[in-house]
Amino acid sequence: MKVELHDSNETTDPNLSEPHSLFAVTPPKKRFWIWFVLFDALLFTPLIVLVVLFYFWHTAPANFAPQTIVIEPGESVIEIATKLADANVVQSEHLLFAILRYWQDPTQIKASTYSFTEPLDAFAVAEKLVVGEFNNDLISVTFIEGESVAAFGARAQEVLETFDLEQYKQFTLDMEGELFPETYRVPPDFTTQQLVELLNGTHDEILARYTEQIASSSLTYDEVTILASILEREANTPESMRTVAGIFLNRLAIGMPLQADATIEYALETPLGELPPGQLATELRELDSPYNTYLNTGLPPTPIGNPGETAIAAMLNPIESDYFYYITGNDGEFYYSETYNQHLINIERHLR
Repeated sequence: MKVELHDSNETTDPNLSEPHSLFAVTPPKKRFWIWFVLFDALLFTPLIVLVVLFYFWHTAPANFAPQTIVIEPGESVIEIATKLADANVVQSEHLLFAILRYWQDPTQIKASTYSFTEPLDAFAVAEKLVVGEFNNDLISVTFIEGESVAAFGARAQEVLETFDLEQYKQFTLDMEGELFPETYRVPPDFTTQQLVELLNGTHDEILARYTEQIASSSLTYDEVTILASILEREANTPESMRTVAGIFLNRLAIGMPLQADATIEYALETPLGELPPGQLATELRELDSPYNTYLNTGLPPTPIGNPGETAIAAMLNPIESDYFYYITGNDGEFYYSETYNQHLINIERHLR
């Protein structure tokens, strides 16, 4: 058999395919620029992303609301950073942690009560924590669960010298149920607008915790707030609130009026306590008002006060039962019944 040997330098058959190579047909000069562009892209794209993120995290939150934050002794840097991010004082707990850890001395963070009255960038917040805030002479203002916007205004006027009641009324139009009851510590020169922003911002922050529960419930955001505001005035313990919440839902399900005395108190603008729950005169229950839940079915047009978190949580976690009626006895205990006749017996036993 004859074997033909070919010289290694011999030209190969042009019809045979060869592996494709980008640089096999690219001149050296062009090859250099391709590598240069690829290198720049790999190097600078992550850098640009980091710069954008740093700028975003560094700037003060756009939806900032005045806050009073207590830094407790022994809290770690990450706990402090997370607390301030959750309160929307800074955009990112990660950046604040890095600044406190690497740009500041974390051992110099001062345990104290800090008042954040205006938006600050992350570096300014870190600086504030290290310098400390001890001579802010903060004033305590307490707002009670279930009280109306008007009652909140009266409380603030008693404590804050710079408080303007007429301005407050303008700021809080249509905000019934959207101010959070709590004890706040604020500077003596805290403005009326800053106070309203603090109360409303805290309310929004609390409600945000229940976003998923509201979305999965049969109630809307507004319905939860209205019912919780009534619940706040009709019940007085977490368990009684959850039970009465279930009764409200039972009544609504069959088209029965809510029959809540608290809504009539609100319509009459009568201070809480002057008309004891469960003891409204019959003629008052004939009051011509959309807030009269004896004459009207469904919900009143707005909340009747500003509910606390316990009432909001109870409305979203009601105790299911066959009860349709309840009273608060003279002994302060709650008594429930399934039928109206049982309800009358409870009244005779516990309210007479």
